[in-house]
Amino acid sequence: MLRAYRVDPVGAARGGLVVLHEIFGVNEHMRDVCDDYARRGYLVVAPALFDRVERGVELDYGIEGIARGRDLRSKIAWESSLLDVQAAIDAAGQGGAVAVLGYCWGGTLAYLAATRLRGLACAVSYYGGQTTPFAAERARVPMMMHFGEMDPRIPEADILEVARHNPTIEIHKYPADHGFNCDSRKEWHAASAHSALERTLSFLKVGLHAREAGV
Repeated sequence: MLRAYRVDPVGAARGGLVVLHEIFGVNEHMRDVCDDYARRGYLVVAPALFDRVERGVELDYGIEGIARGRDLRSKIAWESSLLDVQAAIDAAGQGGAVAVLGYCWGGTLAYLAATRLRGLACAVSYYGGQTTPFAAERARVPMMMHFGEMDPRIPEADILEVARHNPTIEIHKYPADHGFNCDSRKEWHAASAHSALERTLSFLKVGLHAREAGV
């Protein structure tokens, strides 16, 4: 059975939010992200996507953690992960209209959720480094994407390729590296993380409200 970290807001939920983790699992940082969004009023569900190959994975951001995370990720087909994302979307629907928010590996899964899955109002992707092979797929819901301009894993050409196929996606770039949103990583860039968060919150407010209103 797939496990998930779930956090309910105090009072009525303003929407459901599926948080998709990096290759480090639902670790302390990801739980902090979930807790923060729950404090902002969202019912948050973060599926443990590594459960398909190993349960209870929580990795750090060192060389060994990166290597192990990449190895685990390589053992899971995209289609299998998307089944788990769909299950999380369905569960988060208890909070109302649902958005998906993903980081790195989860960022690419957020993009694929926007192009393939049902029950979504909108989607947000942070530095989804494996998105380009799927660039020709069209997002079926409003989407926002965040990238670091100094990210060696995602060249400018890759971002332009996604934008060429999906001109309606709102894309933002920051003077930062890969993983700039994570304050547990050396790549953390506070100003960029703050700007991306403010944009994301505004985007979620509009996207989830529009879905609830039937727009």
